[in-house]
Amino acid sequence: MELKNKNVFVTGSTRGIGLAVAHQFASLGANIVLNGRSEISEDLLAQFVDYGVTVVGISGDISNGEDAKRMVAEAIEKLGSVDVLVNNAGITNDKLMLKMTEEDFERVLKINLTGAFNMTQAVLKPMSKARQGAIINMSSVVGLMGNVGQANYSASKAGLIGFTKSVAREVAARGVRVNAIAPGFIESDMTDAIPEKMKDAMIAQVPMKRIGQAKEVAEVAAFLAGQEYLTGQTIAIDGGMTMQ
Repeated sequence: MELKNKNVFVTGSTRGIGLAVAHQFASLGANIVLNGRSEISEDLLAQFVDYGVTVVGISGDISNGEDAKRMVAEAIEKLGSVDVLVNNAGITNDKLMLKMTEEDFERVLKINLTGAFNMTQAVLKPMSKARQGAIINMSSVVGLMGNVGQANYSASKAGLIGFTKSVAREVAARGVRVNAIAPGFIESDMTDAIPEKMKDAMIAQVPMKRIGQAKEVAEVAAFLAGQEYLTGQTIAIDGGMTMQ
């Protein structure tokens, strides 16, 4: 898929990996839908002026099915189509299993997994009709290998991988590709707040001995959107943490 002039909806794109993904696609000439729960600020929209593409902000709650449909309909009304969907929005609520409540577990799944379901279902009909489209689900290395204190988050991210494979099989013949990305330790506001001793222990688990950059994840997202014979795959960008 040639990305120039295509329309890309990135959920959870007001900061971090989602914002980096939006910038990457815009740099390749794609129009962008920035998304978050709160109204998208003018300052954020202004970051994209120099790309010379159309950028719109659409806020809403992806965990609500009707809200997801409304956001996709609004994007199509403003841009004409949604050619690429990046299901990036997600939350964490880390607790050891013995202390985790049912609400703690379900809240994370509702946003990370059900949210991706809602958005994917909303874009599939118009993508299938157009006989083209790319959906990219942001999983995590913890969806591949688990992590202490993250049973809810790991379950949601592992679920996204199974979801990716199943949907990819359903829509491949209609020209729609569905893939997942599993980032490892990526530099962010969260990693910046981690004490140096803990950060060093994290880096020790990475064969490449460094934390990844959000832009590196964004480059994988753009590759997956553009590659027309790749579907149902999970690409781990983790410095070698999960190599087999």
